[in-house]
Amino acid sequence: MVRINRLFGPAVLFWPLWLGAQAQPDLAQILERLDKLERDNRALSEEVRSLRARLDSTGDSKTTPSADLQTVPGADTPGTTPSPATVEEKLDIQGKRIDEHDQTKVEASQKFPIRLTGMALFNAFMNSKQNGGVQYPVVASAPGAGLAGATLRQTIIGLDFRGPGTFWGGNVHGSVYMDFSAGATNSAMRLRTGSIEIDWKDRNIMVGLEKPIFNPREPSSLAQLAVSPLTGSGNLWLWLPQVRVEQDFSFARSTGLRAQMGVVQTHETGPYPGSTFTGTVEASRPALEGRYEFYHNLDDERHLEIASGFHTSQTHVAGTSVASNLFSLDWFFNPWRRLEFTGAFYSGQNVAPLGEGYQQGFGIYYHRVEPVHSMGGWAQITLHVAPRLDFHLFSGQQDDRNSDLDAGRIGKNLLFGGNLYYHLAPNVILGLETTQLRTAYIGQGIRINNHYDLALGYLF
Repeated sequence: MVRINRLFGPAVLFWPLWLGAQAQPDLAQILERLDKLERDNRALSEEVRSLRARLDSTGDSKTTPSADLQTVPGADTPGTTPSPATVEEKLDIQGKRIDEHDQTKVEASQKFPIRLTGMALFNAFMNSKQNGGVQYPVVASAPGAGLAGATLRQTIIGLDFRGPGTFWGGNVHGSVYMDFSAGATNSAMRLRTGSIEIDWKDRNIMVGLEKPIFNPREPSSLAQLAVSPLTGSGNLWLWLPQVRVEQDFSFARSTGLRAQMGVVQTHETGPYPGSTFTGTVEASRPALEGRYEFYHNLDDERHLEIASGFHTSQTHVAGTSVASNLFSLDWFFNPWRRLEFTGAFYSGQNVAPLGEGYQQGFGIYYHRVEPVHSMGGWAQITLHVAPRLDFHLFSGQQDDRNSDLDAGRIGKNLLFGGNLYYHLAPNVILGLETTQLRTAYIGQGIRINNHYDLALGYLF
């Protein structure tokens, strides 16, 4: 008995220590799980705040409910230990997200993410008698019959893709957008824009088909999408092949400069009708373009951007060349989160290769090439009246120098009007637009076309 006591006595004394040694790993695992849940909870809370801030900035936060914005118990109190109910709800939300991803993802042969995007757009329109027989004329023509109809041809289909990381830590991404505005049938699809880009922390390289580098901004319209809004009235828009390099410079936390330079392939056009000698025009020419944007964030809601740009190229025709040189200025400013000012201005010569809407870049008279000097631009005021309702008031014009033109050519093309967007649902937009186009012909007076449009767009 004494021997047994001698054997078990120490064991009895060290029994609690042995139990502690066994319990310590279990306790460490529990604490580790709690820490992980706390980190996940904090990350989810930050994601909710970010989404709310993004929606607030667009004025739709009160009317665009989302599963990501529904209240999650404990999600708004970082640093607390989530209850079992909270964990189960979070797992349920993550499960729903995975299910949604499985329903919306597009399979790619290289196993990289591709997102289907775009807008199904229905337009019902009506024009007055000086419409030239087209849905949305860019110049008012000779009087004829009024025109009304409906179409889905401005529907846009796009693919956004993201590739792997590349050299020096860059990220590859891009897009392709198409519509049905080519040809005479509704089945003809055409390429609108497309790009492949590599992003670094403060640098970007892009190759693709986009608007001119010096003129990236667009007015807002659901009525005119087959070509850019205000084509022929101050918006030089042609989608051109290009290579662009962008560099960001930060002067302070909320202030900086964005510099862009690139080479663009222009779409050359012949001399305007009436020239005594047409010659031969080289179909495309390289152009050098640049844009330098200064930006400043006044606060979380107010933002200022102002940029200057240039374009320079040579059009080859009839054994000689004619210069195409332009200077541009564009801006964005929202002094109040419900009010925005946007616009662009340009001045130069031979602007037809960039998408003026009518061919008046230059004329040829007895083997003498004369460029047409031009000045134009557009401006827009946006009013975010309510979370679901936006108003856009805009105007633009192109003013070609009369002394460079023959009688009967277009001296000035002016458009003004407005539209409203009403969100029937977060991704369903009803648009109403009315515009008046006033085209001044040298020696022939002014022709006017009124346009009315009802649009229904479904974003996907």
